[in-house]
Amino acid sequence: MYWRNGLQCCTKKSTSPPGYILITPPAFLKKIAAREDALARMAALPRPVVFTNGVFDVLHCGHATYLAQARQLGASLVVALNTDASARRLGKGPERPLNHQADRAVLMAALESVSLVTWFDEDTPLELITALRPDVLVKGGDYNMDTLAETAVVKAYGGRAQAIAFVDGYSTTALVTKIRST
Repeated sequence: MYWRNGLQCCTKKSTSPPGYILITPPAFLKKIAAREDALARMAALPRPVVFTNGVFDVLHCGHATYLAQARQLGASLVVALNTDASARRLGKGPERPLNHQADRAVLMAALESVSLVTWFDEDTPLELITALRPDVLVKGGDYNMDTLAETAVVKAYGGRAQAIAFVDGYSTTALVTKIRST
């Protein structure tokens, strides 16, 4: 089990058979930043910085493609995860998220396209976006960017907002439904 910035990064105890040694934690764990450290950590990233957010509960091909495309819009990609409490308030079901926020952060940080991972506990990332001031705000294709308060904030300081189309056929909710029905 690893700890970084007060975040338990792996929730399962690691054991090794006789003759094996535990090695140092993976370097990608350094991509995880506590919210209070996110501004300073983001300032060190190459610009332009792209920002996106979500639950990212069960990673799938659609997520990986979306995040890679988001990264192509800038030099760095910051992903803000909904905390477990925030995710539960989204109404995706009483058992969601399936993966704890620490585990979701580790998986997100392991992706090559992601430069920094942090989280927010509010219903929307508006407060975090206001503090971080990313150059580009990216959301999935199901959002009307012109109606989001986050878009207005980003455009007010000269940033831009863009939606990226979903990869057809991929949805965590649909995947969870399929697993439960079998």
